[in-house]
Amino acid sequence: MDRVEPMTLFGYAKLQAEMKDLKMVKRPRTVKDIEEALEHGDLKENAEYHAAKEQQRLIDGRMIELSELIGCAKIVDPRELEHARVSFGSTVLLCDLSTDEELRYTIVGGCESNPDIGLISFSSPLAKQLLGREEGDDLKVKLPNGEKEYEILEVKYQEIVFECN
Repeated sequence: MDRVEPMTLFGYAKLQAEMKDLKMVKRPRTVKDIEEALEHGDLKENAEYHAAKEQQRLIDGRMIELSELIGCAKIVDPRELEHARVSFGSTVLLCDLSTDEELRYTIVGGCESNPDIGLISFSSPLAKQLLGREEGDDLKVKLPNGEKEYEILEVKYQEIVFECN
């Protein structure tokens, strides 16, 4: 089965921009750093050379990772989806039944997630257990830090803000 990675146009553009920066700026700069370090002679004790080669290895690895993500990307416009039930792009207001704390999360693609501002990946443990649920549902979710009980207070679509100012 082919892997599909749903994301918004924002996430796709973010991946494309990172790939362009790696290809056009960071990798050429690293190659230049390697060439300059080679001019210093003895490679066994040439810290600049080894650091630049390691940087090149990291950049190449990230480029492979980005290429795979971009290749399996499926751009989804959450405005076009139904949000009566929790789905990709839904904003969900939860009540933690043990503390009465309200939590708000928006379900986004993996490359777009930022839990600090309430954006959680569709493949996160919480999102997986929320998908398909609706307002009024109570659920017990198994999370890495234990089991929690929530009530879904609201499910809706609202414009997604990907970055804090």
